[in-house]
Amino acid sequence: MLRAMFRTAVIVATLFAAAGFSSGALVGPASAQSADEAAGIQLTIRSQIEAMQVDDWDRAFEYASPTIQGVFRNPENFSRMVTNGYPMVWRPKTYRAGALTETPRGLMQTMIFEDRQGRLFIADYLMQEIDGEWRINGVSIRPAPTESA
Repeated sequence: MLRAMFRTAVIVATLFAAAGFSSGALVGPASAQSADEAAGIQLTIRSQIEAMQVDDWDRAFEYASPTIQGVFRNPENFSRMVTNGYPMVWRPKTYRAGALTETPRGLMQTMIFEDRQGRLFIADYLMQEIDGEWRINGVSIRPAPTESA
């Protein structure tokens, strides 16, 4: 079951990459977006992270878009994917918002996570607005580039 969930997560990530959902697909800053939109997007992401930190998977699942909910079908499957594959998001040491940008697929909020071992990760959250509420429509996570001497 865990292998199947991991394969599903890999398939979702592959679909996002094939659709141009990567840092290379940025069109430019979302300068036309209001501060209220940025605040709403960041509130959605923070709220999901806070729900995951206390293992409230029902609430965390509510912040996912209908597409993501359809892929994982229920909060239990979603929790297995996150806890097994993304500990830096489930139990971060710290996290903060980065840039909000427009992509061909919609608005993307970058978040920077530090895991419990002090490693940094960049997470690009593809967002979808549904009935005036922001939902997470996919996340692409990669290690942050290391500085060279």
